[in-house]
Amino acid sequence: MSDLPASADFIEASRVNGTAVYDTDGQHLGHIEDVVLGKRDGNVKYAVLSMGGFLGIGEEYHPIPWSVLKYDERQGGYVIGVPIDQLKTAPHYGAADNPRWGDPAYGRSIDDYYGVMSGGAFV
Repeated sequence: MSDLPASADFIEASRVNGTAVYDTDGQHLGHIEDVVLGKRDGNVKYAVLSMGGFLGIGEEYHPIPWSVLKYDERQGGYVIGVPIDQLKTAPHYGAADNPRWGDPAYGRSIDDYYGVMSGGAFV
């Protein structure tokens, strides 16, 4: 980890992983399992939300465009303005599955679902 303290504008990826995610009503949805970076531009493209399961069994992973998450200091976590029912039908994968980050259509399908500008593939 860096010797620099985390500020309001910067945070180490290792500190993002495990951070709680809530809906706009304050309901806990899950936690950030991982972040996906653009290989060429280095920008964070997606947060992978871990939802459901028990002790790691049956968890589903929902890639969410980073731009739709907002950090809430009061809750100490990220807030997504998407209803739980919409999240349940969002693009997701299981622990045994491999997300297709190298396929431009995969990234577009996620971005289209959430209504954001497409980030494309990460080859």
